[in-house]
Amino acid sequence: MLNQAILPKHTEISCSITKNWTEQAIECYKLNGNCSECSIRKAHYSFDCQMPKVVEILKLMNGEPELDD
Repeated sequence: MLNQAILPKHTEISCSITKNWTEQAIECYKLNGNCSECSIRKAHYSFDCQMPKVVEILKLMNGEPELDD
């Protein structure tokens, strides 16, 4: 029981969010994974964001995103 409180939770990344660059993934990419500037983080959701990990997977699988600046 104590281990459950101390050990970090195992989180899986859904395959569906690692197939294509989404608006949120591009935002994270542009912010260089800076969660303090993220629009989701500012909404105070109660989950651990996996988007920086998703961005790294997307870069490996799909290359850099096309950016509209």
